[in-house]
Amino acid sequence: MNSGVYGAIVFLHVISAVLAIGPLFILMPIIKRLRSVETGIEQAFLSIINAIIRLVMHAGHALVYTGVLLLIFGPWPWYTSWVIMTLAVLLLSGVFLARGFTVVLRKFKNPDADKNKILDRLNNTSWLYIGLMLIMLWLMVQKPMLW
Repeated sequence: MNSGVYGAIVFLHVISAVLAIGPLFILMPIIKRLRSVETGIEQAFLSIINAIIRLVMHAGHALVYTGVLLLIFGPWPWYTSWVIMTLAVLLLSGVFLARGFTVVLRKFKNPDADKNKILDRLNNTSWLYIGLMLIMLWLMVQKPMLW
């Protein structure tokens, strides 16, 4: 494969990794502010949170697609230990993202819900997801031979 095309795929992979992690750090101050806003303003903050989650989700899709292309055209076989571990963490984080954010945000709309408890869970979910993404980032950059 042309090294320029491969380089472009690497670039897109890195950009999608940044977009899959970076916006989550914006959630922390939004969650903090959401604790003390009026009900009318609440929806605006929830819309921002939903947009951030959507951006992270789509960036994750781009990350997967470019990663597959890098495996197809790159020098590493798919059975390399760091690739298998990255895929395992990826599957875990995908399930986690779907359940950890979407379900929690749906509960927020319930008028009887304990909003502080939901916001605590959303904050913890964000940090846990960031941790999973950083583990994947470490695996992709360091490429450790685990077995």
